[in-house]
Parts: sequence; structure tokens; C-alpha cells
Amino acid sequence: MTSTQAPVGRLVVCPTPIGNLEDVTLRVLDVLARADVVACEDTRHTRVLLERHDISARLLSLHEHNERARASELVARIGAGALVALVSDAGTPLVSDPGFALMRACHDAELPVEVLPGPSAVVTALVASGLPAERWCFAGFLPRARGELETLLAGATETLVAFESPRRLAATLTLLAARDPERPVAVCRELTKLHEEVVRGSAREVGWMSG
Repeated sequence: MTSTQAPVGRLVVCPTPIGNLEDVTLRVLDVLARADVVACEDTRHTRVLLERHDISARLLSLHEHNERARASELVARIGAGALVALVSDAGTPLVSDPGFALMRACHDAELPVEVLPGPSAVVTALVASGLPAERWCFAGFLPRARGELETLLAGATETLVAFESPRRLAATLTLLAARDPERPVAVCRELTKLHEEVVRGSAREVGWMSG
């Protein structure tokens, strides 16, 4: 077989459940079962999902500390005909999770990339919040620097969706309440899990409940 006839594989981006393991799609399960390698943020975490659905797959870690090196390795495999599935610990890869370097490397090498629809904490929280969803902005993880955080909050004119750690949540809500106490806010926790909770109210009210 000549080099021009060599098989070309593909990268498939596979969203995984954000809590309830039953939320994985049939298409994702099919790809995970057929993949030559599954690139995952934490092999231990992904193995739980695979075992739950009786899937045996070769796992390869791909996280923020090794992604660039792994990208070169996986691009070579895909170019040689491998089917590579990309997953993160929860939700859709690349959305505040690893995967961007691998995606760009595949595009640069003109290799096929397929993105499957599936669970997303961002969209789930937006809909569950009860806040306007016609226009919204996703900020990822909120900045730690107070000045950057204040600038972000001050400039948000539409619904703002963001991730925040539990230990910083109270301070962030206190800051928001000081700036705009009547702004509608929703705090979503443990989405899709047994103890799912959505707290809604003004910034002042939610800040008091979460403090």
C-alpha cells in the first residue's frame, strides 16, 4: 500500500455524563467500544463509566500537563488509521477541559474530526437556572483576581454562565451582591446527581443562602 493509500482514522469528541452515568448517549458508547484508544482526562474516572456499560478499551491519559506531547502521539496514530475517542471527566471535552491542543493538531494535519452531541454542565445549568437563555455568555472558571472578576461581572449584560469552586462561591456571591444586589442569580450544584440543587433569587438573597 502506498502512502497516498494509507488508511486515515479520525478523532471523535465524546461528551460524557456530568453526574448520572445513564446520561451517556448510544453513539458515544458505540464509539468508545470501537475506539483503538480512548484519550481521557483521568483513566480511573473514565474506567468507571466504561465498566458501568461493559466496555473494554485501551485508555491513554490526556490532561492539561501532558496534552501537547500526547497530541503529537495521537495525531500520528490517527494518520495511521486509528479511531481515537476523546473524553473528559464530565461533560463535553474542550469546554473548560483538556482537548484543544489535540483538536488543533488534527485540524492542522487535515485529519477528520467528529464531535458528538451530549451532556454539558453549561447548557444544563443555563436551562435549570430559569434565567433568559436567548442571549448568554459562558465565562468558564471565574478569574481569581478580584479586579478581573469585578470587570467581568460589571460587563455582563446578558445571562452569564460560569464555573466556581465551592470554597470561593460565598465570596463571589458577596462581591456580586455588593455590586448589584437585585441581579437575578441561580446557583446550580450536583446537577443530574441524587442531591441536585438549584438555588434562585436575587444576588443578595442567594448570597445569604450560600454563605
